[in-house]
Amino acid sequence: MTDEVDRIAAISDPFELLREATSRMAVAQEEVTELARLRRRVINELHQGGLSYAHIAERVGLTRGRIHQIRHGGPPAEGAFLGAGHVTIVTPLKKEAIKARPVVAFEDVTGAQRLAELARNLGLEPSFEHVPTTGEIDLNRPNLIVICGPRISQPVADVLSQDRRLSFERAPDGPWMLVDRKAGNTYRSGQDQTPPQNSDVAYLGRLPRPDGKGSLIVFTGIHPAGSLGVVHLICTRIGELYGEVQTDTFSVLVGTEYEPDTKEPRKVQLLTPINRHPEE
Repeated sequence: MTDEVDRIAAISDPFELLREATSRMAVAQEEVTELARLRRRVINELHQGGLSYAHIAERVGLTRGRIHQIRHGGPPAEGAFLGAGHVTIVTPLKKEAIKARPVVAFEDVTGAQRLAELARNLGLEPSFEHVPTTGEIDLNRPNLIVICGPRISQPVADVLSQDRRLSFERAPDGPWMLVDRKAGNTYRSGQDQTPPQNSDVAYLGRLPRPDGKGSLIVFTGIHPAGSLGVVHLICTRIGELYGEVQTDTFSVLVGTEYEPDTKEPRKVQLLTPINRHPEE
């Protein structure tokens, strides 16, 4: 047995032993899942690099059948785009216009639930949090997916300010817009145009945490419908996104056309190239 198992087995209080054993099993299961994901990813990469499954099996001391089993049996590699093990999906609380109660936008609730379902399908364990109405939140934690913009949270605004190409800015007439500094393009939400249109623009990125010890995914539309468009993009094209950036930092602008009554996305597209930040 490992030292950790020996330590737990030596606990005299049976209830404490049960708590410790249960906690350790949860951690161990996350490790097993992520190791299986890594094995599957490496086998695919080696095969795509020109090695046969027989050669891979010979090099690692396994049978060809076992290599095939690992390749098809582990959790998909693209789950790493969202995080590892346990991921936390964060949505902002906003004050209700009439009674000033803290509420979450319907689109954000829907988007968070859809991301959670995707995470579970990819072998991850999701949980939920809110950015309080004060905007304060600890972003120095692993595996965060934050659906929030700079207007609501200063810590989120500070993280977004690290992006040297894409940014949220106020238009001269007041509304927020997204700006591609390198291309010299500005993008406004259809809701803020005259006449209004059923479209929105959103930012999606993986950016460094404030402490520099990891990264987090952050995205938000100029309006909530744009955030739901990003969720649609991730849920339908996560394999493509992972193939492009894996777990590197990046950012991109996303355009969404949506149904006027339900705000459901009907067309989602990338408005800019995917910018891999280490290459800037």
